[in-house]
Amino acid sequence: MQILGIDIGGTGIKGAPVDLDKEDYIAPRFRIPTPQPATPEAVAQCVQELVDHFDWKGPIGFGFPTVIVNGKARAYGNMDPSWLNVQIDQLFEQKTGLPCTVINDADAAALAEVKYGAGKGLKGLVAVITVGTGIGSGLFYNGTLIPNFEFGRIPYKNKPIEKYAANSVRKKQDLSYEEWADRFDFFLQQVELVCTPDHYIIGGGISKKMDLFAHKLTTQIPITAAQTKNHAGLIGAAHAAMLRIKE
Repeated sequence: MQILGIDIGGTGIKGAPVDLDKEDYIAPRFRIPTPQPATPEAVAQCVQELVDHFDWKGPIGFGFPTVIVNGKARAYGNMDPSWLNVQIDQLFEQKTGLPCTVINDADAAALAEVKYGAGKGLKGLVAVITVGTGIGSGLFYNGTLIPNFEFGRIPYKNKPIEKYAANSVRKKQDLSYEEWADRFDFFLQQVELVCTPDHYIIGGGISKKMDLFAHKLTTQIPITAAQTKNHAGLIGAAHAAMLRIKE
């Protein structure tokens, strides 16, 4: 099945048609800078530009950077406050005239990893943790997504814990990987107070450096590096749209 995957971010909106049978793009990825301010109307126009660029006529799957419940924004994250309570799937369907499915962007990336990457075939409770500018997370039970688990928003010192343990903080504070690992280990401890996963999958740029810090982590839960890398968001969004079509 071929579906257009679109990943909406605070600085860029990326898209590519995805062949889910081959688990790959069928055309080069195309990127548009996120408009400022990133209002619903302005972003919807960017979505139309992506649709026109690919001359797309089929279903579209979106990853969107905030809490999404049944296609509606329950917060606005790093986007414009006017997104709050917008029924995003209907907004994009009205703009494009095409069927649209919208899920949280971290859930989309995690979905790709569980269906096509390191999590394929894993049973039990699987936590996919993406470490970059912030900390994204996706939680799965026997391969089924439990949406909107925002482990990076766990409070710590009156701030979200991602403000303490994200990779961007490591860079900003010039921490070594071993120094930063103590913070990430503390983050994993907090996750395990909320739930006890059977597996961790670590994504984001930090996953390429696991050999520099994995020995500092005290968790007894198996940890694996993600495999889908930069393709995850688009492939996961497309997969979410496929699931909706098959409902």
